[in-house]
This record gives sequence, structure tokens and C-alpha cells, in this order.
Amino acid sequence: MDRIDAMAIFAKVVDEGTLSGAARRLALSKSAVSKQLAQLEERVGARLLHRSTRKLSPTEAGRTFYDRCIRIVRDVEEAEGEAAHAHSAPQGVLRVNLPPSFGHLHVAPLLPEFLAQHPKLSLDLALDDDTLETIAGGFDVTIRPALALEDSSLVSRRLAPCRCVVCGSPEYFARNGIPREPADLERHNCLIYSYPASRRAWHFAGPSGRTWVRVSGSMRANAGDVLREAVLAGVGLVQLPTFIVGPDLARGALEAVLVPWEDTTAAVWALYPPARRHSSKVRSFVDFLAARFAPVPPWDAAPSATRERRKASVAQARARGRGLRAARA
Repeated sequence: MDRIDAMAIFAKVVDEGTLSGAARRLALSKSAVSKQLAQLEERVGARLLHRSTRKLSPTEAGRTFYDRCIRIVRDVEEAEGEAAHAHSAPQGVLRVNLPPSFGHLHVAPLLPEFLAQHPKLSLDLALDDDTLETIAGGFDVTIRPALALEDSSLVSRRLAPCRCVVCGSPEYFARNGIPREPADLERHNCLIYSYPASRRAWHFAGPSGRTWVRVSGSMRANAGDVLREAVLAGVGLVQLPTFIVGPDLARGALEAVLVPWEDTTAAVWALYPPARRHSSKVRSFVDFLAARFAPVPPWDAAPSATRERRKASVAQARARGRGLRAARA
């Protein structure tokens, strides 16, 4: 047997917890399994299993080696399957990691169409805002909006632009005025998206380069949808991607400010391991999303008539605000 076979045997022993259980699942003799484990431990130069009379469990080195074995064996099996079905329809399970807001709003509505196009595929979705290790997490594809991507071994493909705007309701601006430059935000109630990358600073890219402003306000949340509701109610300002607030901007319920300082480098990315580069199921999913989000993503496609209604709504709110201030005076 070769090294891949030995890795598969070791992984099965860890899964089953006994030599006899692994031997039954693999249709091998118990002595053959034991011999392969001994040779594997000799080859790697470390003890991989704690042995007792009742159960086998991985050592610390064995746990790390087990994770690697699982990925390698799966990659080999998938590569063989891809080669055998190079000209057939994508099939099997596609594991996808998505951020919750983007996944719910813009990917979930597309999935029935995708599955109808690829009836031999099934989806295993994980919606999580945490930055996950795509390979260690066992995902085929990770979708992430990001300003910039850290250097990594992952393959990346840009799916769509991702505008991140500072916005508020017309009523809020009527009461508190409009910030004309980023420094003005220090005088406003800024609601903070407490996703780790955001913290308490809002980032901009102006004529003189990148800058940031430390903001504060009456509310923090780790969910953009929660902050959106507060901003719609006129509580304060927020900096959120248009894939969350785009429809509100289009209908005039919110107004974007500081547009000249928007950082336009952000994008929605598809990330996948190099081993999945030629996977038909990964390629079909990524191509599908790219086609639906191009050339202008639906969350940024506001008709001109809608933009005119938004301007009219903002003007009316400002007029009401001036009337209120005059009445107080």
C-alpha cells in the first residue's frame, strides 16, 4: 500500500476508535491495519496513537496529522472523481461558507435556480461572519466581502464591487446636519458595526490618500441588519455595505454622505483552495454567482426615477427640519 492508503487507514482508525472497527469498515484484516499504522508511525517519526485495551485515541501529533490526512485523502478522491467525470455534470456535495447578511439577502434567493440547473449537486451551507480558515474548515468555497485580501494560498476571484457607505435617514440629517468631510463624524451619533475588522474606526480614501476617523455613538451591534433598523428610525449614522442598505438608498429612506471619500477597493470575493481550482462543482457555483452579480450588482442597480424620488424625499425632510428649527426659535 502507498502513503495515501496508509493515511486513509489511520484516519479510519481514529474515526472508529479501534483496529477491529477500522478493519471491518475497510474490508482488511486487523493485522494488516496494525502493520500499516506501525509503518506510518515509523515513517513520520512520531507516535500517532495512544493505545489502550479498549480504545485508540490520537496523540497531539496524531490529531494534527489526522486533520491533514482527511484533507489529503478527500482531495485525492475528488481529483480522481473529477478526472473520471471530466465531461459530466457537477455532482456531489458543495460546502460553502457565507457571511450571514450577504448570504441571506443575495445568495439564498439564487440557490433554487442553481440547484435546478445542477440536480446532481447538493449544498452544505455555513453562515458565519467569523474569518474561517477555508481549508481547515473543509469548505470548497468561501464568499467574503473585504477591502483587501491577506496573502494566502487560496485562489481568489472577484465577484462584484462592494460599496461601503456612510448613511442616515433624511430626518436625522434634518435634525443634525450633514457631515461634509470625514472629520465631521466626530460630532455625530455613529452606530458601530462591531465586526472585528471594523472596531471603532471608519475608513475612507480621499484625495490625499487613505484616512480613518475614530467614531462613537449610542449603539454597537455585530449584525448589520440590526444597525440598519436603528438608522432607518433616525437614531444615528452607520457605515455599512450597500448590499445591506442599497434598497433603502434607492427608495429614499436613507441617504449616503461623504461619497467622495468612499473606499472603492472593496469587493465580494470567492475564495477556494488550489486543489479545487479545476473542480466542476466549484467552478459552476462561482461562475453562477459572478454572472448574477455582473456588470452591476443588483443591490447597487437603482433606477434613475428612484434616485429622483430619493432626492425629493431628502429635500422635503430638510424643509421640515428647517420649519422645526424656525418654530423653536
